[in-house]
Amino acid sequence: MRTEKKQILAMVLVAAMLVLVGAPLLEASTEAKTKVNINTAGLKELQTLPRIGEKVAQRIIDFRKKNGPFKRVEDLLKVKGIGEKTFRRFKDRITI
Repeated sequence: MRTEKKQILAMVLVAAMLVLVGAPLLEASTEAKTKVNINTAGLKELQTLPRIGEKVAQRIIDFRKKNGPFKRVEDLLKVKGIGEKTFRRFKDRITI
């Protein structure tokens, strides 16, 4: 009886670990498939990009309003607060 309880507990722990490990992987794969259009995205959507908080997201929107739509994703480098390192973190997740 005692061994049986240990086996059940072990199976429950393994199942829980699979759920905990698998959930972020599923989330990451879904996230990677969904690209953010930098010409149409709103404040909240822009903030889903790594290292983009509310202030930088607002700067992107303001830049877009002042200068028109982005012609290339690399044009984001013209926005204050987005440097080369930050841009590299999310360049695969954006589109125009």
